[in-house]
Amino acid sequence: MSHSKPIAGDFLSLLAEHRLEPTAPVAPAASAGAPVQTQATTVFGFHWAEGVLMAGDRRATAGNVIVTDRVEKIIEIDPTSVLAIAGVPATAFEMARVLQTSFEYYRRSQLQPLSLPARVRALARLLRENLPMTMQGIGIVVPLFAGVDHAVTPAEPRIYFYDPLGAQFQAVGYAASGSGSGTIRSVLSFQERYGQPRPSQMGLRDAVRFASRLLATASEFDSATGGINPATETYATIKLLKASGVETITDAQQKEFLHD
Repeated sequence: MSHSKPIAGDFLSLLAEHRLEPTAPVAPAASAGAPVQTQATTVFGFHWAEGVLMAGDRRATAGNVIVTDRVEKIIEIDPTSVLAIAGVPATAFEMARVLQTSFEYYRRSQLQPLSLPARVRALARLLRENLPMTMQGIGIVVPLFAGVDHAVTPAEPRIYFYDPLGAQFQAVGYAASGSGSGTIRSVLSFQERYGQPRPSQMGLRDAVRFASRLLATASEFDSATGGINPATETYATIKLLKASGVETITDAQQKEFLHD
């Protein structure tokens, strides 16, 4: 009776027995040609004398390419809520649509608006649900949210900022997100501590002018921040959140305030 040769106990020994040599893995060439994500930056918000001002530039980039200078990054979610998006616009715009629909559905079905803590948690939940995309490095969104708290008297607008995993934090005076946020936070911190007037003491004209100059300053140090350019009629997106609701500052108003 013939006896078959025993088979080696590991894969490498089996390869050697059959005179096969393992080869080094080759990285897929397709990864080099993967499309670059479009990113939307920069956004910020601060308390002014009558509420909260939320602003953002209108630039979207993909790597070192300027995709457009006409993106609206400050989105009215309902009459007392504003979302500022920084990150991938496709993901952020979808989150905004979900929030708009869910807030309106709650208002109609319950005959009352959703509370501010519930609205803040709703956005946090969407960010957590986006975790698989975030972990892959695609679809990352780091938003700001402002809403009116009607549980206190008088009602007060509040600012919240988030991390990509959905943790939310209330901002005492201001918050910023996006590639130009470092410069903006530095200027806001200086103005709040040493400036006159402080942002929280500014009237409408001073607050709008200050927001425009913040973006102009950030654009000098960050190529992804579009800033403002009166020569091409390119201005910021600016919305005011008061206890009474949301107001939009038009390009014409920004132009007027800048040249006062």
